[in-house]
Order: sequence, then C-alpha cells, then structure tokens
Amino acid sequence: MDWLTGLTSARSTGTAGILATIIEVRGHSPREAGAKMFVTADSSSGSIGGGNMEATVVERARTMLAAGADAMAEAEFGLNEHARVAYGTQCCGGTVRVLLEPIGSRPTVAVFGAGHVGQELARILSRNEVTLHLADSRRGIVDDTLAATLATGPASVHVHTLPAPETLIATLPDDAHVLILTHDHAEDLILCDAALRRGGFASIGVIGSSAKWARFRKKLAAEGHPESTIDRIQCPIGAPDFTGKHPAVIALSVAADLTRIFQKATP
Repeated sequence: MDWLTGLTSARSTGTAGILATIIEVRGHSPREAGAKMFVTADSSSGSIGGGNMEATVVERARTMLAAGADAMAEAEFGLNEHARVAYGTQCCGGTVRVLLEPIGSRPTVAVFGAGHVGQELARILSRNEVTLHLADSRRGIVDDTLAATLATGPASVHVHTLPAPETLIATLPDDAHVLILTHDHAEDLILCDAALRRGGFASIGVIGSSAKWARFRKKLAAEGHPESTIDRIQCPIGAPDFTGKHPAVIALSVAADLTRIFQKATP
C-alpha cells in the first residue's frame, strides 16, 4: 500500500498516524528527498528506503503516537558502517534527514436519525474535519442529493441504513461522540441503552424535552444503569444560549456545543 492510500484510509476511520518524509539527502541513499511513508500504531504504508533507517523511523513514530505528540520532529541517519544502528547496517554512504509529522485523529461523530434536524446537522458537520456517521433505520431517508452534498466537505462521511441502528454502536471507536435524534422515542431509548452499555464514548446526547428525559431516566435505571452512568447522557442537546425550534437552528446549536467539546479536548 502506498503512503497516500494509508493516510487516506486512516483519516476515514479517525486513526492517528505519523507522516515520515525524507527532507534532505547528502551523498547516496536508497530513496530520494520527498519519499514518504505513513505509520500508525499497528501498520505502515509506503517506504523511505527500508533497513535500519526505516525500522527506526517506524519505532520513533509509534513512540510519538503513544505519547500523544502533536509537534513535528526530525531524525538524521548516517548510512555507513560506522553509524550506530539497532536494525542492521546500511552502507550507502550518505546521510539522510527525516521529518516526522503527526497527523492527528479526527473526532468521530455518529448522528442517529436523518430527519430534518439530523440532515441539517450532517450538512454542518460535513464541513468540518471529522469522521461522520449518519445512520437511520428508514430506507431512502438519505437521498442522492443529500449524500452528494455531504461528500463535498472535508469530513469522511459514512451513511448507514440499518434496521437495528444500535448495531453501529459497537463498531464506533472509543472517544466517539454519539448524538441520538431519531424519529422514534423507542428507538432513541434503545440507542441510549446501547451507548451506555458500550461505554467509552467522549459524549452522548439525545434530543428531547425535560419530560422525555425524565421518562428515559426512569427506564434506563430500570435496565440497571446507575445514576452516575445515566448522567453521562446530555438531554436536551445543544448550546443552552441558543433558542428556536427550527431544524437549522437546533442543528447550529448542537454543532456549536459539539465544537466546544472538541476545543476542550484539544491540548
């Protein structure tokens, strides 16, 4: 797999990685300046020349990922028999400088419900650097026009038509943001229950009034969820200083509140 395919795949799934680029070559080297490879915690794609240099770069990249590094770093390698190595000698005779550039993971947002508010919210989120899942149990609710619109933004968009949308919950990454706003209160409750049982999410929100949430709290408690766990769900969703019930206004409110969460999570 080439480095660009690896990077694109990682971005689509919200996986962090390190882009390694040869930025200077003095003398002889297996690869030229500009050669790249992309490294994640469990895979790599592309090549900057193999041997000790590449193996060391992979090791350093994964150390950076494990530490959550967000600053670029450089590494220099002497390709001769006198250079200190950990993975075998390279005798090309040159010196190579490599730039290690963190490519952070995108936030993952799962919107359950592609009704009026869900569609407006998806349009806004698709204009952001996120991995967006839009799920609905109804066939044909996301038409070709909407799908094409969502595809034009920088977000990686995945549209799901699922008879049982709660099955998507188990496949989402840790630290995903879950927003529940389906057409059916019973479906909303099932999704709330599934999200709490799955655990590990950065945030969970469900659309609704205080009366709806009071009923949900009782039912979730009856399912065995402790109060402290139920408190992880935000209802109603959105920024409290936004008013209005138009779908676009609600979507703006939810997107604004979610942006605040993103910013708080960014070092």
